[in-house]
Amino acid sequence: MAKPAPPAVLDAVFLAEVREAGQWPPEGPPEVAIAGRSNVGKSTLLNRLAGRRTLARVSKTPGRTRGIIFYDLSLRLPGTSERVVLRLVDLPGYGYAQVSRDERKAWQRLVEGYVKARSSLRLFLIVLDARRPPGEEELQLAEWLRSERVPHHLVVTKTDKLRAAEQGAARDKARAGFGPNPPPLSLVSGETGEGVDALWATLVAAAGLRDRDPEPL
Repeated sequence: MAKPAPPAVLDAVFLAEVREAGQWPPEGPPEVAIAGRSNVGKSTLLNRLAGRRTLARVSKTPGRTRGIIFYDLSLRLPGTSERVVLRLVDLPGYGYAQVSRDERKAWQRLVEGYVKARSSLRLFLIVLDARRPPGEEELQLAEWLRSERVPHHLVVTKTDKLRAAEQGAARDKARAGFGPNPPPLSLVSGETGEGVDALWATLVAAAGLRDRDPEPL
């Protein structure tokens, strides 16, 4: 079976960073939110999706993202001359971030406010490390998203750290952690790009990009 062709990223720009609920940029393009532990490779994955090395800051210090960061990607869909826009929304990391409990609670309120406020949110990506089973934070997040009727998708990253024979086991372990009805799942590597084209197909479908009017080139 032929691998899915990803859209061409024509431009990728920082739009805004929001640290207080209600200060969101105006709604417009469909949005895909990305959340995960602060050392899970979320920024590396975002840069890979955007086709840029430094769009999202990759830091050796966990928990550097303090607010919700919005990026607009201008895309050309494969096989067409259409130009469409997808907004990626980088949410604060959790788990290993060395911040105070009060700040973590503020982040939680910020993320909850965003999810409940944005009618343009089309998909929520929960990023996991292929070498570790899902933690309590991920399980609670998925359960909350389910209760809010927000479509969500598991993205298991750092597959380049595993042998090919280990990747299937990592997929099974991640699914098993979420019970009998786990969310859909993708295996990817932000470092090598493995699995990213297939993930792009998921994003395009969830965002309904093929059904949107094209922008002028």
